[in-house]
Amino acid sequence: MREESLVIRGAAPPTGPAAPDEGQGATVVERQARRVEPPRLYQVVMLNDDFTPMEFVVVVLQEFFQRDLETATQIMLQIHNEGRGVCGVYTKDVAATKVELVLAAARRAGHPLQCILETA
Repeated sequence: MREESLVIRGAAPPTGPAAPDEGQGATVVERQARRVEPPRLYQVVMLNDDFTPMEFVVVVLQEFFQRDLETATQIMLQIHNEGRGVCGVYTKDVAATKVELVLAAARRAGHPLQCILETA
C-alpha cells in the first residue's frame, strides 16, 4: 500500500523590491510517495489438555471465532490429535483480545484450556 503526503515549501521572503512577475514568495507543492507496511498478523493457537471437554472447545470456536459446527469440530480434532490448532489469524490487538476472551471463558467454566498468540 502506498500513501502520498504533500510537502509544502515556501520561497524565502524577498529581501528587496522585486517585480510582481518574478515569483517571489511563491509556494511549491511536491508529492512524496511513502510506503506503508500492512500490519503484522498473529495466530491464535489453542493447546490440547486432558481435562477440557471437546464440546466446550467446539462451543468456544463457534462463539469467539465464528466457526460453523463442522469447521469447529475439525479444529477441535486437530487440537486433540496434534496437540495444538490454529483458531484464526488476526492483527495483534484482535488476536490478543480473542486469547483473553477464550482464557476468561475457560476459567469461568472451570477448565484449564490454554490459548496462546504466535506470529503468523
